[in-house]
Amino acid sequence: MKHFFNRKDTIVTEALDGFLATAGSGALARLDGYPEIKVVLRADWDKTKVAVVSGGGAGHEPSHAGFVGAGMLTAAVSGEIFASPSVEAVLAAIRATTGPAGCLLIVKNYTGDRLNFGLAAEKARAEGLAVEMVIVADDIALPDIAQPRGVAGTLFVHKIAGHLSESGHDLASVAAAARAAAKDTVSLGISLSSCSIPGQAHEERFGADDGELGLGIHGEPGVERIALEAASKLVAIMAERLAARLDPHSRYALLINNLGSVPPLEMALIANAVLSSSLAKAVALTIGPGHLMTALNMNGFSLSLIRLDAEREKALLAPVG
Repeated sequence: MKHFFNRKDTIVTEALDGFLATAGSGALARLDGYPEIKVVLRADWDKTKVAVVSGGGAGHEPSHAGFVGAGMLTAAVSGEIFASPSVEAVLAAIRATTGPAGCLLIVKNYTGDRLNFGLAAEKARAEGLAVEMVIVADDIALPDIAQPRGVAGTLFVHKIAGHLSESGHDLASVAAAARAAAKDTVSLGISLSSCSIPGQAHEERFGADDGELGLGIHGEPGVERIALEAASKLVAIMAERLAARLDPHSRYALLINNLGSVPPLEMALIANAVLSSSLAKAVALTIGPGHLMTALNMNGFSLSLIRLDAEREKALLAPVG
């Protein structure tokens, strides 16, 4: 697999440089300690409200730095490709953004992220900072595992927490709303390829006529290999499994996420199939299709749903800056 890059060890820092150079004049900043500490934060942040901090390994762009702004994340912490940011980097983000109102960490459910964000939170609390942490585990692909993965549904939690913070809610209420949102979110992905990391050898494990249901956003194996069929049939399989986890009497927001390399033409076709599937009657709000939480160049997509109430719908529809 061919990639555009200069050196393996500078891919992430150069990508963040490019992102910041094109993100808008003065809207975002980065912390001292860059590039070892890769933290992008709001340039206008004055620590008077609850800080909402998230992050993880690179390779999921535009997540997470692409969602830093008013009404969303206060700061995003990046590791190297598919590698959790260090404890020191997370702690630096907490220190830089946290005032008397406190800080909420939103963490996808992966071992490295749980460990490093958790240790950073403990150190920050020892320094007298008020820090809460919410773990998002929305992937339903492997229902019997003790620790479901956190995937694109995490973005619902970012948006809800960011809106509540921007509206002046306190840490306890922002954290409670984020935990409840995470609990009410489900996601499932499918792909026709795994992903390749620039500068590393890649061996495709998929055949010419199959794909995989439920693989992770780092290329982890999914729940089953699946024969390549019409898009409507693949969507129907996903819709059936997701619908089994929904409350039939509730309304939902749907997020249609491009995992990397699906062409826009095909994503529009997929969106049409989803909105013609058994899920359609439950969907009151659709976000996407678009690149929202990718897995480098994975040729796949994911569907995420969150149960709506009036406050969540207001938060998801609120403008961001």
